[in-house]
Amino acid sequence: MSEKRRDKRNRILHNGETQRPDGRYRFKYTDSDGKEKSVYSWRLDHNDPYPKGKRKDLSLREKEKQIEQDMFNQIASNGGNYTVLSLVEKYVSLKIGVRHSTKAGYKTVINILKKDPFGDKRIDKVKLSDAKAWLIKLQQVDGRGYSSIHTIRGVLRPAFQMAENDDLIRKNPFQFELATVIVNDSVTREAVTRKQQREYLRFIQEDKHFCRYYDGIFILFHTGLRISEFCGLTIADIDFKKKRIRVNHQLQRTSQMEYVIEAPKTEKGIRYVPMTEEVAECFRRIIKNRTAPKAEPIIAGYTGFLFLDKNDMPMVALHWEKYMQHILEKYNSIYKVQMPKITPHVCRHTFCSNMAKSGMNPKTLQYIMGHSDISVTLNTYTHVNFEDAQSELQRVVGE
Repeated sequence: MSEKRRDKRNRILHNGETQRPDGRYRFKYTDSDGKEKSVYSWRLDHNDPYPKGKRKDLSLREKEKQIEQDMFNQIASNGGNYTVLSLVEKYVSLKIGVRHSTKAGYKTVINILKKDPFGDKRIDKVKLSDAKAWLIKLQQVDGRGYSSIHTIRGVLRPAFQMAENDDLIRKNPFQFELATVIVNDSVTREAVTRKQQREYLRFIQEDKHFCRYYDGIFILFHTGLRISEFCGLTIADIDFKKKRIRVNHQLQRTSQMEYVIEAPKTEKGIRYVPMTEEVAECFRRIIKNRTAPKAEPIIAGYTGFLFLDKNDMPMVALHWEKYMQHILEKYNSIYKVQMPKITPHVCRHTFCSNMAKSGMNPKTLQYIMGHSDISVTLNTYTHVNFEDAQSELQRVVGE
């Protein structure tokens, strides 16, 4: 009977285990594909001390248990031969019933991976450090912004989680806080001042060409509606008796020029937005001056849209963004004091800031804005300046 092999501490070694002359242990095994592989460690058992100067690592027998568990759980070798790109393509193919904007985001990520060497990397070879290094590279070398990288990671993280759940990999390498890896260089959309808002609206009202857009832009500044919610409004959504605007859908147009009605951006988006008498007057003029089309467009059962383009189809966000761009260009070509960039979202942010500065209860403002999370609303309260703080202090002390 042959004598059992032992290590330098006279411990019996199991089948496949050996100890090299330098003291390092090795375990040799055959994987599920019939290929011979080896793992190494400076410790045989988890109770063994770490050799001086050696990196901390699992003991050999802890690694053996992992291998045994992988084989029992049938974790695929070589990550099932999926690359990062093919994994994301599979993940996207299983996502049905998503918004068209989400589909566009998926397509963008796939196109990025097709051009980047990272897309060809086998998924079982992607470690935590690799994932972090790639996102850093996207920002520092490729020049992508934080929001863009946030979107990319937002696709890769669930895709790798799917691979983990399918036993293709042991651990998802994209499970980390993005802000701990790359710099958040997002540019905060600043609200315009009340004076700038007045000057901007006055200019539009007095301009012979752009005055036709005055009522719509006034409403955006004084309701905080998202532009897609505003574009989706129909005559039936305006309740003059109760002075409120019903918001239960939004209108968008895809890159294929298809009109789409979707639910508001968040669950809290379904709401009634109160309107002042001035806003109500704007809606009355809009409805009164609305030219009846040859045939009322019907989008997913909705009809009577407030604003129609030259083709008798509902106006969408792009229309208003272009109008406001042209208004700004004309204003700044006339006046020395330049007006900052104003977009539909700046109108929304300005309304939110004005209400916050006026002392509106945050929960009330959250409801009007349709924010799903109160923290989004509260962030607006951080945009106040010294003058706002000073006047608020005087108001409180005066009480």
